[in-house]
Amino acid sequence: MDSLTQIVLGAAVGEAILGKKVGNKAILWGAIAGTIPDLDVFMKFFVDDLTSTEMHRGFSHSILFASIFSPLLGWIASRIHKKESANWKQWSWLMFGSLITHPLLDAHTNWGTTLFWPFEYKVAYNNIFIIDPLYTLPFLVCVIWVMTLKRDNPKRAKVNRIGLIISSSYMILTLLSKGIGYYQFKKSLANQQISYTRMMTNPTAFNSVLWAATIETDDQYLIGYYSLFDGAEEVKFTAFDKNRNLLDQVSDEDIVKRLIKLSQGWYIVMKEGQRVFINDLRFGQMGLTDDPDSFPFSHAIWYVNDELHVVQRERSREGMSEAIGQMFKRVLGK
Repeated sequence: MDSLTQIVLGAAVGEAILGKKVGNKAILWGAIAGTIPDLDVFMKFFVDDLTSTEMHRGFSHSILFASIFSPLLGWIASRIHKKESANWKQWSWLMFGSLITHPLLDAHTNWGTTLFWPFEYKVAYNNIFIIDPLYTLPFLVCVIWVMTLKRDNPKRAKVNRIGLIISSSYMILTLLSKGIGYYQFKKSLANQQISYTRMMTNPTAFNSVLWAATIETDDQYLIGYYSLFDGAEEVKFTAFDKNRNLLDQVSDEDIVKRLIKLSQGWYIVMKEGQRVFINDLRFGQMGLTDDPDSFPFSHAIWYVNDELHVVQRERSREGMSEAIGQMFKRVLGK
């Protein structure tokens, strides 16, 4: 999820665990601990783009990381706040709660987390977009409200609990919404007699009403959209050719194999001039289109003097507002 959501979640967890004893200091340390797992983004200053991307949501988003660093952070907080009644063990539990809820929340997005690192398996439920205001706002409002109350005010726990309940209930609703979308996609595929090998469903930007399905067939991927406001409408699918043959000359290159592994096999290939592009399908499209160049997460591959170059493609913001507007219009139904 986005940084603001993780800060607010960490703050709410900190308040729930230790707010009664240390007041707003619990919110502060919970917010700090809630952001620490995402410090892995600074790896981009020490390694290449692809390695940095591979490492993101790795060790720092694992149960092992939370278990190792929560006692250390707890000790630091207990030393700084010696006058508070909370001891090292209690501070450590606050840190663990805020550290572990970060990857647990990220596991609901389509990137997922390597929760059980060093095992490579990623936990990804694909039921919430990385930025969803309906999830974040209840936390934010309630945490700000809690901060205005004295630590011995019984309303603190109640208000904080309300924020946790509302946001957690919304998360459950996204799972139900995903289930409805999945059922409609399956039904439409059956009605259209489409054979496929696997299917991935995920929410579109900033909402949990409009769902996208990516369906893999032998030579193509089919992408369809279903809004909860569509009712029993049949889903129409747009086909994208895999074009895997465009990788024939570079298929044995280690860096290409890493890109394919990173995409978990959800990718199409396209060519522009002398460059080949691997477009990762897991993060959806910009807009609703049949353009194979509409997938924002893409890597360019080309040779210069027999040396292979791979660079993550930078996207222009031109047309972004139009694409988002088109998506939101589709949220309201066909």
